[in-house]
Formats: sequence, structure tokens, C-alpha cells
Amino acid sequence: SAVEQLCPDAELMFAGLARDEATAEAQWYMDRIGDVSGAFVVVLDPMLATGGSVGKVVARCMERGAATVVVGCIVAAPEGVAEVEGRFPDVRIVTAALDSHLNDVKYIIPGLGDFGDRWCGT
Repeated sequence: SAVEQLCPDAELMFAGLARDEATAEAQWYMDRIGDVSGAFVVVLDPMLATGGSVGKVVARCMERGAATVVVGCIVAAPEGVAEVEGRFPDVRIVTAALDSHLNDVKYIIPGLGDFGDRWCGT
């Protein structure tokens, strides 16, 4: 992966959360976050919309002892940034673009469309 090429000594861990379309709440389906005690952790999520998924992963990393957590994303919405900053004031967010807002079904506007659909070709 690009992350492995950029940071060959990094230990990659995975967290899987799926959005409940009725509630827009993130639900865990996979937790491969291991021992991060004292570690510098970078949480990568392509799109930071509501902050729900990222918030759950950041909280899990902190529960498991991460020393520092940085969130990296491609596109973010102001609402998600505010949610993460409000819950985790010491977490830095790095994003390529800050879009306008979330629409009534919590999608980033203008956004990129559904990233999971793009990733999986569905």
C-alpha cells in the first residue's frame, strides 16, 4: 500500500466501521487495533463527515494507550472537524480539503460521492 511505501517501519492496524444508513451512526464490524501503548498513531479515513467513525477509532486508540493521535483524511466537513476537535482537543486533523457542509442525510457537500462505493467499484 502507499502507506507501507511511505512508512515502511510503521505497524499497520485496521478498524472497520459501517454507517447505519437509517441513523448515520457508525457501527464496528472489525477491530484490529492492537497494543498502541505510548505510540504515535495516525488514523487514516478518506472522508471525515460527522466525525462518528473517526471518533470511535480515536477513542479506542486512546483507551489502548496511544501517546499521540493524528487524523488524516482527504475530504472533511466542518461538522466532523468540530466533532473531533470538541471531543479530542489534542488530536490534530490533517486534510486535503475542507468542503462546505453536510447535507440532510449527513453526506459531505460537494464531497466525492460514497468513498466505499468508489473503493469497491459498487
